[in-house]
Amino acid sequence: MYQLELHRLRTAELRREAEQERLAREAVRSRRTARREEAARHSTSGAETHTGVPGRHRHPRAA
Repeated sequence: MYQLELHRLRTAELRREAEQERLAREAVRSRRTARREEAARHSTSGAETHTGVPGRHRHPRAA
């Protein structure tokens, strides 16, 4: 009887943990989608975030 009760408690705990992990993954997925949609909106407005021009030229150090 004691073993059965421990099993039920552990099963309930695992189910709660799995549900929390699912909710966390869903939140990450929705935030990522929102960021991508926001970036797509800005990229179509003509604003370029990366132009390919480095901020400064890098030369090797003189010995």
